[in-house]
Formats: sequence, structure tokens, C-alpha cells
Amino acid sequence: MSTTAQPAAFQLESLMTDLQANGRSYHEFLRRESMSAGIYQLAVSEPDRQQPHAEDEVYYVLAGHGAIEIDGVRTPVATGSVLFVPKAAQHRFVDFPDGLTLLVLFAPAQTRG
Repeated sequence: MSTTAQPAAFQLESLMTDLQANGRSYHEFLRRESMSAGIYQLAVSEPDRQQPHAEDEVYYVLAGHGAIEIDGVRTPVATGSVLFVPKAAQHRFVDFPDGLTLLVLFAPAQTRG
């Protein structure tokens, strides 16, 4: 059995359709031992209820604007922003008047709880 991962390509439109279909704010679309990836969408006035993760995390803002608080430090974010959150850091998105849509990468793969 080969340990080489097979290449995969994803279309954002299809990922968004899958996110809407599952009725949740997060849709994981890729999982490997070394990493996982998903789409996270926060609706207008929906609080970000994230808790610290056991993995390092990268966010790419696909749509929207607001701010992220990481260990008490607030940083503005907007479409195109790339953010790194170290494992175990307290973090949450705030002040997003039009909602936020984010690509999320965890390394290693996010622990499922």
C-alpha cells in the first residue's frame, strides 16, 4: 500500500454548497494525518464560539471584514487577509457586520472532539 497521498482539487462553489447543506458553520473537506482543511462561515451577529485548538491554524479570509482577537490582541481582517494562530492560543473573530467566510488549515489535522 502506498503512503503517498493522492492529489485533490476543490472548487469553492462546491465547498460552499456542501457547507450550506450540512447546516453547520464549519465544513471539513480535507483530512490527512499531517493537516486538515475546512470552510468556516460566521453569519451576521453570530458569536464565534471557538475554543483554543491543539493544532497550529491558518485562516484565509474569503469574504467579509472584521477583527480577530488572539490572546487579547485585536487585529483587523478583511477579504484576502492571512492569519496564523498558534496552538493553544485563545482566539475568536469579532465585529464582522456582514459575516465572515474563511478557509481554515490545521497542522497537524484538527483533533475531533
